[in-house]
Amino acid sequence: MAVSDIITGQFVRISQTSAGVGDRIAERVIDMIVIVVYLVSVSFIFGRWISGLGDTFTVVAWLIVVLPAVFYSFLLETFNHGQTLGKMAMKTRVVKADGSTPGVGDYLLRWLLLLVDLHFSCIGLLFIICTRNNRRLGDMAAGTLVIKLSGYKRLHISLDEFDYARRNYRPVYPEAARLSLRQADVISKTLYGSERYNADQAARLSAKIQGYLSITRRERDDAAFLTTLLHDYQYYALELV
Repeated sequence: MAVSDIITGQFVRISQTSAGVGDRIAERVIDMIVIVVYLVSVSFIFGRWISGLGDTFTVVAWLIVVLPAVFYSFLLETFNHGQTLGKMAMKTRVVKADGSTPGVGDYLLRWLLLLVDLHFSCIGLLFIICTRNNRRLGDMAAGTLVIKLSGYKRLHISLDEFDYARRNYRPVYPEAARLSLRQADVISKTLYGSERYNADQAARLSAKIQGYLSITRRERDDAAFLTTLLHDYQYYALELV
């Protein structure tokens, strides 16, 4: 499962984990079971009554009954915050790739491409397996992805953290882009944590990072090196290019 860290234009850091192939298959199986149970139940309860309405009214009545099943995914995702019953069971949700909430048009596009994704040789499953964020064609077209709710976090960022950042800022260590959000947080806590700065911890962390990133530092002072590295990471995270 791929984890992506995003910093929005409103300076909100979003960490989200895409749902795995197993989750996607399980949620779809649950949804198909729900649809089948609905159709069987409606047929059993209203079948005889609908059949006695006459040819024209029977066709119209069956269309009305079947439409909720046909539009199941679109209706549930649109009016249930990106979740079908299968997604609720698997604790997953549809979001935009930038972490925002999809619009009605996005949900509609995902639904329209279900015909291709699921019913034409299950090509959608192939894309889910092969793409980085486990996205089917409908997701790629709508700019959405399905995420695990347990891996979704929103964190407001103080603009004071980025007072050094300017359009003409040039990173010193391109390798800083390889740092994860958690690793950058460790650096930040080492430098600015509530406890008093510990030179030994900074030295050990500096040595560990140099080995991990395979870089040669330019600063003699450990604190200066870690500060530069953190600024470079934030530069790439904010995409100040």
